[in-house]
Amino acid sequence: MILGLSTSAFTTVHVIISLIGILSGIVVVLGWLGGKQSGGLAALFLASTVLTSATGYLFQSASFGPPQVVGAISLVVLAAAILALYGFGLAGFWRWIYIIGATLALYLNCFVGVVQSFQKLPFLQPLAPTQSEPPFLIAQIAVLVIFVLLGFLGLRRFHPAAGAAG
Repeated sequence: MILGLSTSAFTTVHVIISLIGILSGIVVVLGWLGGKQSGGLAALFLASTVLTSATGYLFQSASFGPPQVVGAISLVVLAAAILALYGFGLAGFWRWIYIIGATLALYLNCFVGVVQSFQKLPFLQPLAPTQSEPPFLIAQIAVLVIFVLLGFLGLRRFHPAAGAAG
């Protein structure tokens, strides 16, 4: 039992929160490419991604390993992104911190999604049973390249007026 839920129910809630974070994050990042920011979707993305990382720590683990490291990195970059957006209104270099932090947090959520997909989905498991096979590596490299490109384009195209970002 986790927070009064069976492990299965908690896992389902965690996955739903993760998917909300990924989907809303994709919409936010694509908005940047058009020079726009959606305040409500940005808030949903940031909140659900914080919840995803935080609830990940509630799963049983014998040691502090890669999932916890990814969660810690995500929470740190999310804190910086939230501070940049809501504390400093994306003024000056805070726009860069927001875009890079939010993009990195979304990438990490998608990175974990790829890992979990290859672990849990029956049609992907045989392609990379140890997650060191080419299909897994190609998928992870593709996700990384996509997010580096999206982050770069976001930095070039998203320039909100100071104070109007949140």
